[in-house]
Amino acid sequence: MENQRLLSGQPPNYGFGNPGYCPAPGSPAMFAPPVSDPGAPSAPPASMFDNVPGYEGTLMGGGGFLPPPVPSVPMPMPEPGHTHPEWNIPSITEETAREAFVMFASSKCCYSSSPAKDGVITRMDAFNTYRYRLETFSESRSTEWSQEPYNGQPVDAFTQAVPGPWDIPAQAPAFFKDHTQVIRVPYTSSVKNCYACVGMGRSPCKDCAGAGNKVCWVCNGSGYRHGDDRCSHCNGRGRENCTHCSGQGSRACPTCRGRRQILVFINLKIKWTNHTDVYVVEQASGLKVDNLSKVSGKEMYKDTQYLVFPVSGFPDRAVVGASERLVREHQANYSQTSRILQQRQIIELIPITKVSYMWKGKSCVYFVFGNEFKVSADDYPAKCCCTLL
Repeated sequence: MENQRLLSGQPPNYGFGNPGYCPAPGSPAMFAPPVSDPGAPSAPPASMFDNVPGYEGTLMGGGGFLPPPVPSVPMPMPEPGHTHPEWNIPSITEETAREAFVMFASSKCCYSSSPAKDGVITRMDAFNTYRYRLETFSESRSTEWSQEPYNGQPVDAFTQAVPGPWDIPAQAPAFFKDHTQVIRVPYTSSVKNCYACVGMGRSPCKDCAGAGNKVCWVCNGSGYRHGDDRCSHCNGRGRENCTHCSGQGSRACPTCRGRRQILVFINLKIKWTNHTDVYVVEQASGLKVDNLSKVSGKEMYKDTQYLVFPVSGFPDRAVVGASERLVREHQANYSQTSRILQQRQIIELIPITKVSYMWKGKSCVYFVFGNEFKVSADDYPAKCCCTLL
């Protein structure tokens, strides 16, 4: 007896309108009728949002930063900072240089400590250099339309005039610390029908394309496993209920979570950012400049104001030039799309000592630098190759 589908009387191509539900070659199967996809938009239409005065350019997903308003009162003018009378620090002693070298060698598993302990120091040269740092702490604001399922939250759109983006108060963090805060703009919340499910609260199940069932994975839709043995998994139907939607063919709309309505409102995003630029005066010691980022120096000069004045009267002209350039760039770049709240400039003197020494007739060099007495010795003469077993 030839195996027949349990549901007879349907044309051979019944259900072929559902993509992905094709029978196995040579195996008849039962198919669900095609399900129409409403093709709901993945993003809300622009017409869904209210026209809020002062927020006309606000988009879903955010836009550009809003320029700050012109100050209503004159801002304080920068004042020249006070110069420091002493711009040098004493060189390190031979004992300090050797102790730093011994600690460096002992921290390396493949370095013998003999060069550090027994090497004869022949010369010590100071190559102290300056590091200039400029920090600009600014506040920027941007807006975006946001949404959430409506569960009875307060609706306040058009009940009062909406405050401007820069009129909404916010508590600034400590100066020179990055921080972000999101504030819901008052009087912009309104209720709309969900665009994703057209206000139905449910959307077609993507796993079964809205059919509520899928081809049985055991019998591949034939209804039989071997010969006349009816498939026990689907009871010979050739299909099984979709477990993702419990056979309903639809699921709760993920946008409104089945509530049919969403609350739309404007969010104000406030970002406090500390912009930092660093300039290190070139030195001819041979030490790589990248090493200096790992250490601190002696603070020789510090100036903190609403807007700083470029450094003047400093003995190194390279530092003066860097200060003039960076102050000009910061005040031009960060005052267009943000509001500058505070600036700070610091000059550090970083000690660098080049130590020459002899070990077993070989001339070698190492560097001691920073307040931490860090050591760099690229040509350390007693390295061994370690093999990890």
